[in-house]
Amino acid sequence: MKRTYWALISVLIYLLSACQNDLPVELADSDYLIFGHFYGECGGESCIEIFKLEQSRLLEDKNDKYPSASDFYEGDYVALTQAQFASVRDLVDSFPDALRKETSRVIGQPDAGDWGGLYIELNYKGSRQFWLIDQAKRNVPNEYHSFIDKVNEKIKLLQ
Repeated sequence: MKRTYWALISVLIYLLSACQNDLPVELADSDYLIFGHFYGECGGESCIEIFKLEQSRLLEDKNDKYPSASDFYEGDYVALTQAQFASVRDLVDSFPDALRKETSRVIGQPDAGDWGGLYIELNYKGSRQFWLIDQAKRNVPNEYHSFIDKVNEKIKLLQ
């Protein structure tokens, strides 16, 4: 009986530790997450939506420029409401650890077939990285699928 009890406790501890994420629930002062989508063959203001999530506020880029795979996105950001911030603040909790270790800036073929792409940038503990991620999940590793869904869900909430 005791052996079964300790085996169950060990398995439970292992499972709980395996589910933890390296990112904090709240970003530190200088940390941020930029997220958004882009569509090349599209008309209107909603074709490119880029947001910057900081520790205590959410901003939206008003330039709406198509992101490049060669350099960081340079936005001109304006603050959004605290209600909008509250609706997306948990996005950082969904950030996949595997993405931080990703060696390629371009994942899949973003917007290759006019299905769009995601721009993701993370400034975390002094390390600044960005990625362009395909919206067609068949072109992206499974480990990013739930994050793609979460980013799209948050963008939809903000539109």
